Amino acid sequence: MLLALEGNAGAGKSTLRDRLLTIAHAEGIPLSHIGQFSWLSHPATRTLIRLRAGHGGDEQEAIEAAAQDLALHSRFNIAVALTEGPVLADRLTLSTACLLALLHGQPVDAYVERLAEQTQARPQLTVLLTTEPDVCHDRITRRATERRFTEQPEAAARLADLYNEAADAWTKATGLPVLKHPCTTHADLEALVDACMEDLRSADSPTAPNKEASR
Repeated sequence: MLLALEGNAGAGKSTLRDRLLTIAHAEGIPLSHIGQFSWLSHPATRTLIRLRAGHGGDEQEAIEAAAQDLALHSRFNIAVALTEGPVLADRLTLSTACLLALLHGQPVDAYVERLAEQTQARPQLTVLLTTEPDVCHDRITRRATERRFTEQPEAAARLADLYNEAADAWTKATGLPVLKHPCTTHADLEALVDACMEDLRSADSPTAPNKEASR
């Protein structure tokens, strides 16, 4: 099973990721963790680094770099990791599509559809953390790291909207579920952990029921 965590910086992805890894390993589930990009192509990497720094550049070049990197990620990282057990991605397709949409001022749907063409990189479950941008900002200001452009209040607010649009576009394009839930309180975190662990526990069961396309 491939499970993706998506959402703004400060939404709670790292906290949820760490809890899931700890609980899964305690239960003997060999859950592993990957990041958003493969970094296996030098030209694609240069473009992605510029995008992450807030420099959109040529839109078509950016789309092709993102698609190429995802194809490499799917083949050489995700597929290999999945042979050992379930995989948890801290950001994946939706985050890349939202970054492209933010930088180029275009609807996110087309970017989602383009990246969804990499069928082996499609998570069986995507969790979108819908934590309010102001809560995310408060958390980020406590960090010692330098702020990225996507963490500025105006960009973060726009990204929150883009993530919701991308989630709907993803389910429309793939039929796969997106669980939307904030991670603001301890109760939120526990609800998310329970939902994800239920899927991880049942991933290898041939009698596991089909999940709804939206939750």
